[in-house]
Amino acid sequence: MTFEEKPESLVDENQMYLGARHQANGKPGESGKAKFSARQEANEKCDLPRKSLNRYSWQEIQRHSQETDQWLVINRKVYDVTGWADRHPGGRPVLNYYAGEDVTDVFRAMHPDPDIVRLYLKPLLIGELALEEPNQERNKNSQLVEDFQELWRTLETMNLFHANLGFFFLHLAQVLILEALAWVIVWHFGSGWLVTIFISCLLTVAQAQSGFLQHDMGHLSIFKKSKWDHLLQKFVMGHLKGLSVKWWNNQHFQHHVKTNIYLKDPDIDVEPFLVIGDLQPVKYGKNKIKFINYEKQHLYFCTVGVHLFMPVALNLKSMKEMCRRRCWEDIAWVSSSYIRYFITFVPFFFFFFTFFFFTFVPFYGIFGTLGLMCLVNFLESPWIAYVTQMSHIPMKISKEENQDWFSTQVLATCNVEQSFFNDWFTGHLNFQIEHHLFPTMPRHNYHKVAPLVKSLCAKHGLPYVNKPMLKAFGDIARALKKSGALWKEAYRTHPQT
Repeated sequence: MTFEEKPESLVDENQMYLGARHQANGKPGESGKAKFSARQEANEKCDLPRKSLNRYSWQEIQRHSQETDQWLVINRKVYDVTGWADRHPGGRPVLNYYAGEDVTDVFRAMHPDPDIVRLYLKPLLIGELALEEPNQERNKNSQLVEDFQELWRTLETMNLFHANLGFFFLHLAQVLILEALAWVIVWHFGSGWLVTIFISCLLTVAQAQSGFLQHDMGHLSIFKKSKWDHLLQKFVMGHLKGLSVKWWNNQHFQHHVKTNIYLKDPDIDVEPFLVIGDLQPVKYGKNKIKFINYEKQHLYFCTVGVHLFMPVALNLKSMKEMCRRRCWEDIAWVSSSYIRYFITFVPFFFFFFTFFFFTFVPFYGIFGTLGLMCLVNFLESPWIAYVTQMSHIPMKISKEENQDWFSTQVLATCNVEQSFFNDWFTGHLNFQIEHHLFPTMPRHNYHKVAPLVKSLCAKHGLPYVNKPMLKAFGDIARALKKSGALWKEAYRTHPQT
């Protein structure tokens, strides 16, 4: 759940509160101390027992789990977020999915500075848990929850949530240099087939690494002030990649908070093209649904599906959502991406004045540039498809079980062995377990956290899956083949209704 954007009514109230603190200090320019004081005072007020607050049992809270009636519990405080849901920057479904539950861990996981966010939660506070009630629902492993929260405090003490800006600057420089190099090569050597293939590879690397970089920015894991993450994500995702930021974030936040949960995680909503896990295949088989021969879906995925991932699953969905929701800012950023491509590669003539001579440079023209863009998409698509799917499709896919945050993420994700190449090739998504447990942590710190997470898994008997990369790629096809076999069996054994 993310609360980076604030509705005007809440912003006005809390800006006045913070402003009053600044004036009281007599130093409006030194906002750091005033901000800390406001945060500290807000936390103290939230922690103090309030006689006016109602006390609720878990049974009562769980009754408020409807779309039109949503309560959440954070650190034993009860919040009515029904009216806030439509303005939630992470999207309404994120709150819908957790209504009636304790969200302490997921709230902290998705917000890099939860103390500031609590200022905006204050108007939504309606009560707290009754004294005799446990911190979480009774079906959750309270000891595991406590151990995970202790691990989080340890990582904060180790400053592992602080980013190395130089690391991310080098990744951005890598992308910009590759983009510029592709243009220089065409300008110098022309637009022959060998040149086209070579610059397509350069642009493919730039596009893939742009995707990994914007992913970091979307999780607010780089800058201390989230506004810089937001701005740079618009530049990288919108301008360099040509995809909608708002659409991506809404989809990705849902994926993170309900990873591999059937009907809630949009990343596993691949019907009717594929059936995955154990539930979808049986459902389709019993209902005699056969859009394709799902028994052979693993072959379709490896030969056709991976190449359609970028142009269909991402680009078309992005354009559809931008137009449907009328996201004018995203439309402007994406348009600038296409304009940049056409300015760079379309001109038939490029005159360069050197010592009173003009040089003819053959570029691609309109249709050639469109073909170049499609080729880059075609090459990038398998890369992104395999990297993003290797950690989830082979893992547990289930209906909602309302498990604790740690168990949910560990069971639904897996890692790929660390190496310099693996880290670069996957954008550090080879540490998928650590990324899902700590989404706002800078990725260059995942390897430091991994041994601690592995130890906690061993303590509580949870699997910590770590594979070679090629095996992880192959497990996608094996998982799809297994799901196809389940569909075939259900399809044959259940009579037509």
